[in-house]
Amino acid sequence: MDQKAKIRRFGIDPATGRLHLGIIETPLPRSKTGRIIIGTGLVGGGVLGFLPILGFWMVPVGLLVLSQDLNFVRRGRRRITLWWARRRQSRRE
Repeated sequence: MDQKAKIRRFGIDPATGRLHLGIIETPLPRSKTGRIIIGTGLVGGGVLGFLPILGFWMVPVGLLVLSQDLNFVRRGRRRITLWWARRRQSRRE
């Protein structure tokens, strides 16, 4: 197994347009409208996470998909990412 296969990535690969969630890799539509529909559907399904089959895991995945195209979602995701990185860094010190 090569080194690249061992790395777990999270996010959307801009070169391939695929969503990476650790070791899971899923293609996304090339159209902006398709990605917005999928992201909104995931967030909506995640809100109903108390129902069978649907889960609360769908909310962050939907926000990740929406952050590809919507600036205000991307800014929020970036703020949370920076906050999390600073928090982890301060705990290590």
